[in-house]
Amino acid sequence: MLADRPVRLALGHWLDKVPPVGWWLDPARSGGQVVEQAVHVLDLARVLVGEVAMVHSVPAAGDGPADGEVDRAVAAVLRFAGGATGTLATTSLLRHKHRAGLEVYADGVALELTETSLTVDGTEVVEDAGRAKTLVDRAFIDAVRGGDGDVRVPYDEALRTHRLALALARSATLGRPVTLDG
Repeated sequence: MLADRPVRLALGHWLDKVPPVGWWLDPARSGGQVVEQAVHVLDLARVLVGEVAMVHSVPAAGDGPADGEVDRAVAAVLRFAGGATGTLATTSLLRHKHRAGLEVYADGVALELTETSLTVDGTEVVEDAGRAKTLVDRAFIDAVRGGDGDVRVPYDEALRTHRLALALARSATLGRPVTLDG
């Protein structure tokens, strides 16, 4: 659907709760919500939109590392190398996961991807009852254990996405845009 139509706008979001593990709120141990959770949305954005050239993250006032814990709400602007623009909104202030996914907009088409569905132009919906998520988690665990995991993303690609997430976290800490190396 996007082969002949470059994405011009991407809207990512991870609106959730604090996971029930003690290390998650410690920025030194989790890296924060962008690094630990929204990185999956960033990975998808890189696949569908391309590399990111610049990010500018703004945490909610009164939150974050200065208070000894991760930012609880962040809004970020992304400039993709191919010219597209995007946003990423994250929060861990909720009691349950509200939404996690990516919307992309290109000439004549709108796609919304979540953990369980793909919606095309607001009408055509392809759903997954969670089987894909379970299969991906299983492949990851198998790979970590040194087994025959079905890992389809090369390490250097995963590292590029991780560096993008770290750039967003750095921008929030510095209070200014961060340019990424091509």
